Amino acid sequence: MSLIKSITKSDGFRKFLCWVGAQYIRFVYLTGRWDVINGEVPKRFWDEGKPFILAFWHGRILLMPYCWDRKKDIHMLISAHRDGQLIAQTVGHFGIHTIEGSTSKGGATALRAMLKAVKNGQCIGITPDGPRGPRMRASAGVVNVAKMSGVPVIPCAFGSTRRKHVSSWDRFCVALPFSKGVFVWGDAIEVPKKAKGEELDQWQQKIEDELTHVTNEADRLTGHPAVEPA
Repeated sequence: MSLIKSITKSDGFRKFLCWVGAQYIRFVYLTGRWDVINGEVPKRFWDEGKPFILAFWHGRILLMPYCWDRKKDIHMLISAHRDGQLIAQTVGHFGIHTIEGSTSKGGATALRAMLKAVKNGQCIGITPDGPRGPRMRASAGVVNVAKMSGVPVIPCAFGSTRRKHVSSWDRFCVALPFSKGVFVWGDAIEVPKKAKGEELDQWQQKIEDELTHVTNEADRLTGHPAVEPA
């Protein structure tokens, strides 16, 4: 048992797992048929070279590397926890940069890194309910980053006809090969720099509602019931 534990905790084994995960994501995408709904929203920002904040629920991480224009840089906020590092190494295979931290642990350092990326004209990505939930409930982090950076939040979600949900806090969605699927983008949400107090809370709720809307729409279009927020 001690040998098994030492193997599973080794850097080499974790790198191998992340490589396997990346190959699975590629296989699912390449064997599926995918539509993009409202894709003109991010395309306008990409074409004009304007940064924005990509937001999606933690349970929809798996296929999100393929919602992105690979020619554009993005820095994803990823937890410093071991699970977060596995995600970081996996998405790294798709050219996605990561910022270590969360809205709680390492928050100040992560915030500075995100604001710096935006200032340099690069996009950032956030899972507003990560890294520990509650599921599909936006933390204050995303609205504060949007306010301080002055760039809009654009929500996105994927859905697939063939999939399984893991029994985890986020009900992680595992798309299966040979699926029909969609990526659904929402409209850009611009948080006023002067927003505070109750007004800022309302913008936070709007981001949460829009994220849930695009996720529910992705599920509806692929023939699945909506996942209920925690």
